[in-house]
Amino acid sequence: MAKPASTPEQQSVRVLKVGERVRHILSELLARGEVHDDVVSAANISVTEVRMTPDLRHATAYIKPLLGAGEDEVVNALRQNTAFLQREVAKRLSLKFAPKLRFRKDESFAEADRIEALLRDPKVARDLGDDEEE
Repeated sequence: MAKPASTPEQQSVRVLKVGERVRHILSELLARGEVHDDVVSAANISVTEVRMTPDLRHATAYIKPLLGAGEDEVVNALRQNTAFLQREVAKRLSLKFAPKLRFRKDESFAEADRIEALLRDPKVARDLGDDEEE
């Protein structure tokens, strides 16, 4: 019997679920100290998000070290240990193809701080206050 065609909505849900599973696997590997690298083991690393391509062949992991200290060194150390991490993710996922991992710094916290600073600007606060009075 033929497999029913999946809708784009179902595909996107699957991509999100696989991305979340990869995030949990990476977080677990980092928390347990299974990566044998001095920089990685010395830092408490949070995997904030994993974005998968629609074909599930590539995964971009956004990481943030505790307090944001030494982000570049941690990202470089993770990139050097990509082969080990890909092997471990492949073992724990039941997919036809193991995703290729890429590591990036999570810039979303810096962007949120920038937006928060803009909203606290007196000119913006004045404009927002006018809307509430009307």
